[in-house]
Amino acid sequence: MTNRSLLKIIITRLEGAWPKELSNILWAYRTTIRVPTGETPFRLTFGIETIILVEIGLTNIRVKAYEEQRNHQEHNNNLDLIDEVRDEASKWMEKYRKAMARYYNKKVKVRRCNVSDLVLKKISQETKDLSQGKLGQAWEGPYQVIRHSREGSYYLKTLDN
Repeated sequence: MTNRSLLKIIITRLEGAWPKELSNILWAYRTTIRVPTGETPFRLTFGIETIILVEIGLTNIRVKAYEEQRNHQEHNNNLDLIDEVRDEASKWMEKYRKAMARYYNKKVKVRRCNVSDLVLKKISQETKDLSQGKLGQAWEGPYQVIRHSREGSYYLKTLDN
């Protein structure tokens, strides 16, 4: 997901000028709130929210209210609380993971196989013959189910044992 997001930003912002723009793109990526954690990668790393570069030139409340001594004290307080922020992000990620699992599992159709059923096994990318290209076989077998291991997992044997 991360690479896809970065690639999308790079493609939309760049037309041959990527070496000059890459640092800005990475900054934008690091300071954008992520859905799985509810936080920015910058805050999870350094313990503080960041001000984006555009805001520095503008006159807004964050820039007007800046006091170096108070900012230093707040930064130290944020560093003391970074473990709590990371724990909260971890809880948020777990909640997000469960929601994604629920969404996925709603769409899965469970198919149960009985012992002695004949099945085909999907060929994995590691064992696929790359010389055949995309028109090569996607399944191999038949195999016979000899034992049920756990939900959706079976022990198989070839027909010639």
